[in-house]
Order: sequence, then structure tokens, then C-alpha cells
Amino acid sequence: MCGRFTQSYTWHELVELYRLTQPATNLRPRYNIAPTTTIDVLRLAETGPELVPMRWGLIPGWWKKTIKEVPSTFNARAETISEKPMFRSAFKRTRCIVPVTGYYEWRTVEKAKQPHFICAADGAVLSIAGLWDQWKDPATSETISSATLIITAANDFARCIHERMPVFLGSDDHDAWLTGKAGVDVLRSAPNHLLRMWPVSTRVNKSGQGDDDPSLIESIEASIVG
Repeated sequence: MCGRFTQSYTWHELVELYRLTQPATNLRPRYNIAPTTTIDVLRLAETGPELVPMRWGLIPGWWKKTIKEVPSTFNARAETISEKPMFRSAFKRTRCIVPVTGYYEWRTVEKAKQPHFICAADGAVLSIAGLWDQWKDPATSETISSATLIITAANDFARCIHERMPVFLGSDDHDAWLTGKAGVDVLRSAPNHLLRMWPVSTRVNKSGQGDDDPSLIESIEASIVG
């Protein structure tokens, strides 16, 4: 699964990767993003790809209950997104990409859960396949855009820490995914050489308590070995 990630890229990097033509946006580096918070999402607009803010945790447009009653929808399994009521409509008509600079996963070490940071081996921005939708809150009439990250079976590299991992799209699949031309065949495990990982401080566990700075992704491997 993917329950925490980072977005710490520059506008230039996103323009180069996604061919953005919209006016530049002030981007705030974030190193401890948790579900239900606001994230950067790339979706297809009439003028091409655009970066917009969305709630992390998809709320389907047909949802009739309150936002507090929405189940856990920050991840969607690749194997069932075309069938599950919460995701199948978005899979057909509203897809997105969530740019990230890495994500966290926890590994049990001597009965304790040790967080690890996982990112591209070359330090590049990664493109997670996602779905988005728009929902109108019946209580407040507020319109909320929200998104989910698609996950699949982990590759050999990541399986040592967790059995699931995000779906990372290659640049050749960006357009096909966003336009809906690509099917579930692109929702596959990443090649083993794409990623690298290292253990990080347990401060990352304290989401929402002010712990959001670059030191969160620093390796503590030396201290563990020592």
C-alpha cells in the first residue's frame, strides 16, 4: 500500500516531465503527506495536462453520505478498480497522475516497525497512476475534488518490506493513461532497478504534528549499523 509520500519537486521538473503550459504555481515542498490532506494531482483539461490540488482519498460523485462516512479510499487495488463501485466510474472517465518524489513503507524489525523511504534510483520525479472524481457535499454544497493512488503487487525489490507498492507509470504511458486509452495492462509492478530505499527516522510516524521537513528522508542506516 502507500499511506505516506513526499512531493518536493520544482515547477521546472514538472513542466519538463508533463509538458505543462499553465501558469507557474508556487509549490511547497512536503515530506510527510498523509491521507485526507491536499495533494498535487495531474489531470487532463481541455488545454492539456494541468496540475491541481485535490483531497487524498477519493469520494465518488454518487456518494450520498457525509465525508466522515467515506471508507478508506486513499489506495485502489489495480486488480479490482474496473469492478469496485468506489472506483470503476473514475477508472472509465477520470484518471490522473500523482507526481511524487518518494514514499514511505514500514518494515517490522525486532517487533518494531521501522519506516523506510523509497524513491527513484536516479532521484527523478515518479508518476503514480491514480483516479479522481468530484463530489458535492450535501451538507455544505461545497464541491470537492479528490484522488486515489493505484497500488499493485510489489516487485522483488520492494517485496522485502511490503507485498504491495504504487503503480509507477513510465513517461510513454502518461498520455494513454490520462486519456483513458490505456487499460489495466499498464498497471504493473515497477522494474526492480527503478527504485532505491533506506531506513529513516520514526518521526515520520507523527503526521499532522509539525513533522514535515527534509530531515525526514535522511538515512539513519549508519546509526542502525552502529
